[in-house]
Amino acid sequence: MHIPDGFVDLPIAAATGVIAAAVVVGAVRKTGKDLGDRTVPLLGVTAAFIFAAQMLNFPVVAGTSGHFLGALLAAALLGPWAATLTLTVVLIAQALVMADGGVTALGANVTNMAVIAVFAGYGAFLLLKRLLPRTPTGYLVSVAVASWLSVVAAAAACAVELGLSGTVPLRTALATMVSVHMVIGIGEALITAAVVSAVLVARPDLVASFDLPRESIRRAGRKRMSGASRVWSYVAVVFVIAAALALFVSPFASSSPDGLESVAQAHGIDASQATPVWQFSPLGDYRLPGIESEGVSAALAGLIGTIALFALVIGAGRVLGRKRTESG
Repeated sequence: MHIPDGFVDLPIAAATGVIAAAVVVGAVRKTGKDLGDRTVPLLGVTAAFIFAAQMLNFPVVAGTSGHFLGALLAAALLGPWAATLTLTVVLIAQALVMADGGVTALGANVTNMAVIAVFAGYGAFLLLKRLLPRTPTGYLVSVAVASWLSVVAAAAACAVELGLSGTVPLRTALATMVSVHMVIGIGEALITAAVVSAVLVARPDLVASFDLPRESIRRAGRKRMSGASRVWSYVAVVFVIAAALALFVSPFASSSPDGLESVAQAHGIDASQATPVWQFSPLGDYRLPGIESEGVSAALAGLIGTIALFALVIGAGRVLGRKRTESG
């Protein structure tokens, strides 16, 4: 769903850039109040996990692939404002380092995936929590359905931007993007529910949106939570999983075009031929230069990106947290 350069016109790029910038500034202010020794590592490892997971394109229908978005996952674990920051950092890194998503379309991509997907999904999640039984099962169903909706909402926003830009007819773009991503969203729902469920069992205290009695989680999870484990032990485990996904699983990702690329190809537009405005991506197309094997190159590029993003978010979070403390 990453829009490349040249797919949205200047007015749409400018408008979405303003929207994205305004929401991200608000997110920095909201999240900056809580950037402490506990929050910053969680932001870093969530960003690293989403970055690695987004490399894993999975096949869907008619030769089309989809990839994990992670908007509702981040919102469920961290809250919506922190989720917006997390997704924004991931998208910036992908655009500048991996040439995944155009720099001129960065405002549109952030608006779609870090703003609309997060807040539409989280709003649906809060509504479903009120309607469904207050049980762990009801909570996880809310997570799954809301994560599906977050993908569909982001796809619809992307289609509107393409249509208004004249890239693809609006009616066609909306129908095709939404229908394809309704299927992709099923994978999103399954992955999100599985990850949140695993975190709940291990460390329910680290799931910001979980407000049920912790006794409702099975006993093994409660014993782990009450032990001597700390945030960094959880961070270490999740980081190892993210690194393993990037290193060992990403080389086997589906090579089929994703939902946006399929829509573009159906209208005679080859997204792979779009010339990026930013020409300095060191790991363009998720490849490490100088390595002939595509699998090894992709694996190492993914691992480097995962480590670098983790370090970047933690470093930036600590700087912002220190400034907030000093000014307060």
